Amino acid sequence: MPRPSLTIFFPCFNDSGTIGSLVAEADVVAAEYTPDYEILVVDDGSTDSSRELLEGLQKKYPRLRIIRHEKNRGYGAALQSGFAHATKDLVFYTDGDGQYDVFELRRLLPVMQDGVDVVNGYKIARSDPWHRIIIGKVYLRLMRLLFNFHVRDVDCDFRLIRRRAVGTIHLHHTSGMICLELVKKLELAGYRFADFPVHHYHRQHGRSQFFNIRRLAATGLNILRLWWELIVRCRTPVGIAHQGESSPRHRRQTALADAAAGAAPKETT
Repeated sequence: MPRPSLTIFFPCFNDSGTIGSLVAEADVVAAEYTPDYEILVVDDGSTDSSRELLEGLQKKYPRLRIIRHEKNRGYGAALQSGFAHATKDLVFYTDGDGQYDVFELRRLLPVMQDGVDVVNGYKIARSDPWHRIIIGKVYLRLMRLLFNFHVRDVDCDFRLIRRRAVGTIHLHHTSGMICLELVKKLELAGYRFADFPVHHYHRQHGRSQFFNIRRLAATGLNILRLWWELIVRCRTPVGIAHQGESSPRHRRQTALADAAAGAAPKETT
């Protein structure tokens, strides 16, 4: 049986120090797995030399496509563009800052078997400053309490997803909140996850765009809005996967979603 085709994409904002090596590694891993692959980089309004570097890389890597945002639109907007432009069966993404090892995708791909729709990485150990580690632990505990996540690490941007699955949900957030939105909407839609451990490394270039007071305050407000939308008002996605195998809880969610959508017909996968 031929293997599924593969899209690998990276959001990039001022990641000129790392994006070149990530593209090279992605080309190696994808070519090992399937002859039908593409590599996308979403340049989210970079102001460093990322654009020029990527244009040079296209000469060496013909499978590379560049999606440009003329202005910085946010991490979530970059992910939305990556998903929208992906054309292959499986979609893998990770950050452009090099804190994850693209070669570990080799270990995720065999996990994507029948019955699995998302292989969700989780950090074996977080390689960040102590204050970010503490904030990250508090954040994960709070999100698990608010949203009742079943995945081990909602904040690990190292994911392999079936494109048909992400095509049945609608993502709205343009900030880092999109990870929370993506995982919870996929869970509510009935897609099945497999957790897999991956390594996390120190940032070698640039700095985080997230950890400042203004962004943290905005994130808190967006979390409350998403919680109200998905948990309180039960606005679950209408495109439900694996209907014949859904749990009683999932069937109740499906009925609520149908009622909220005016009994729109379900999409099948």
